[in-house]
Amino acid sequence: MTKLYSLGLGVGTQNSNGEWLEVFYPQPILNPAENVATAFTSTLGYKGGNHAISLTVEKVDALAKALTAAGDSELADLCRTLRSSMRPLVVTLLESDENPSSVPEGYLKLHLLSHRLVKPHGINLTGLFGVLPNVAWTNEGAIDINDLPARQLKARIEGKLLSVDCIDKFPKMANYVVPTGVRIAHTARVRLGAHLGEGTTIMHEGFVNFNAGTLGTSMIEGRISSGVTVGEGSDLGGGCSTMGTLSGGGNIVISVGKESLIGANAGTGIPLGDRCIIESGLYITAGTKLALLDDKNAVVEHVKARDLAGKSDLLFRRNSLTGGVECKTNKSAIALNEELHANN
Repeated sequence: MTKLYSLGLGVGTQNSNGEWLEVFYPQPILNPAENVATAFTSTLGYKGGNHAISLTVEKVDALAKALTAAGDSELADLCRTLRSSMRPLVVTLLESDENPSSVPEGYLKLHLLSHRLVKPHGINLTGLFGVLPNVAWTNEGAIDINDLPARQLKARIEGKLLSVDCIDKFPKMANYVVPTGVRIAHTARVRLGAHLGEGTTIMHEGFVNFNAGTLGTSMIEGRISSGVTVGEGSDLGGGCSTMGTLSGGGNIVISVGKESLIGANAGTGIPLGDRCIIESGLYITAGTKLALLDDKNAVVEHVKARDLAGKSDLLFRRNSLTGGVECKTNKSAIALNEELHANN
C-alpha cells in the first residue's frame, strides 16, 4: 500500500550551478489517492521519505502512461503539457509532514497553503527560511543573486532592460496561485504561502505574509503578519498591524476572530476573539494595562491585555481625559458592506 502526505509535479528555475531557486506546482495534491501515489512511486522507483526527483522526458512519458492506467486523466494531461517545458521539471513526494529540507519541498508546502489545501499553522514550515535562497525576482523570472550582474549586462547589450522587482526569499503569490473569489489591489503585497479565504479583499496597503491570512470574507487594509489568521467577516483598517511570530510575538499565535474590527493605524499583540473592536490608533500588546469597565462605565478592576486574550465581544479604547486604555463589552456588531466586498 502506497501512502503519501503530499505530492507535486512542477516546473522550476535553477541557477548556473544547477541549484533550485523556485518551483511552480500547477496542481499540488494533499493526501493523494492510493492509485495516484502508486503511479508516481512505482514509475520513479521511490523507496520512501521526502524527496524531490528531477524528471527527464522519458520519465514524464512514463508517468503519463502510469497515470492514464491509474484512471487520473487530469494529471496525465499535465504530464503531457509539461513534456515540452524548456525549464527543468521535478516531482516532489512527501511521505510525511517533516521540516522542509529542499527548495522544491518548501515551495510545495507554500503552494498547499495558497491553494487552500491547508490552513495557516496546519503544515510544518520549521526551518523554511534557512532552506529558501534569496532571489532576484525580475521580469525574466527568478535569478540567483550571484548570476544577476551577468544577466543585467547581457540584457543591456541586447538593448533590453532587466527589471528587478524585489530581492526576497518569497515571491508574490499571484505569480503562482490566484485563489477563487478574491480581490488583490497590489499583488506584490501578498506572498506565496498566504491563505486567502473566499470573499477576501486586499486593498492597496494591505499585506499578507506566508503561513497567514484570512479564513473567509474579510476586508484587509492593514498588515497580516506571518502566522496570523483573520476570521470570517472581520475588517483590518488602513495602516493597522497584527504582531506575528517573526516580529516580536515570540511563540504567541495571534489571531483575529469573526466579525472583528481593528481600526486604522491600530494593532494587536494578543489574540482577539469574535466581535472585538480596537479603536483607531490604539495598539494593544500583551503587557498593556487595561481598566475594565462595567455597563455604567465604572472601573471594576485593572488587568493586563494578555488576561483577555481570545475573549469575545470586547471594545478596546482610550480614555480621552486620562489617556488610559479601557476595555468594555462591545454591544455593536460589525458587518461588512456586501456590495463593496463582492468579488464576483
